[in-house]
Amino acid sequence: MRYLLSFAFVLIGLPVSAGQFDADVLILGEFHDNPHHHMRQAEIVAATQPKALVFEMLTEAQAEAHVPGADAATLEMAFEWADSGWPDFAMYFPIFAAAPEAQVFGAAVPRTAARAAMTNGVVAAFGDRAQTFGLDTPLDADEQNAREALQMSAHCDALPPEMLPAMVDIQRLRDAELARVALRALEVTGGPVVVITGNGHARLDWGMPVYLSHAAPQVSITTLGQGEDGAALQGLFDITETAPGVDRPDPCLAFQ
Repeated sequence: MRYLLSFAFVLIGLPVSAGQFDADVLILGEFHDNPHHHMRQAEIVAATQPKALVFEMLTEAQAEAHVPGADAATLEMAFEWADSGWPDFAMYFPIFAAAPEAQVFGAAVPRTAARAAMTNGVVAAFGDRAQTFGLDTPLDADEQNAREALQMSAHCDALPPEMLPAMVDIQRLRDAELARVALRALEVTGGPVVVITGNGHARLDWGMPVYLSHAAPQVSITTLGQGEDGAALQGLFDITETAPGVDRPDPCLAFQ
């Protein structure tokens, strides 16, 4: 059984202990709009110097536009980041700069695949390796119900209930795609590989580690979940840290 470590950190700039983040694949979770989380990711990347960086935020085509050693403005333009819908690139650039020789991989699920998952199911959307990553195995009832409740809460109780299974399928598709790309990055570069993604995808109990371990049980994985202001994170992680929170508008205003 995996041993769960739990740390409560409130300061940025903590040392990266020798061996603390050792793994073939190191998954660094985040709240996407929290600059402190990105600073910590950059610190860990600088200390571990991975051979590959996998980003949830980049498509495969965007990753191919990566220019090693480029400045922030050049990369932002190459990635067409301004049109991506992700937070300010200035928060993410230090991660790239921390390992300038690392090969960059994109693991974003294309919109066409996400739509296919909603209409045809997650197995058809992922393709012929769905069984390899365990996508053909239905979730047990408790996890399915918990995931649907989380999707409803995340969308401010505004989703029609009949949409919830498809929303869960899309999240599973994203988890499996992150796992697929991380495994490919490991095979191409020899690792180690760092994955930059949201906390939900980093969690051990139902995020991308589940699908990566199903496809390649021999690959070692370490996950970091990053919270805010000491509040507990949902899910299980090898390591948890906390940083100052950020002010956000009420996300439910958009549903009113």
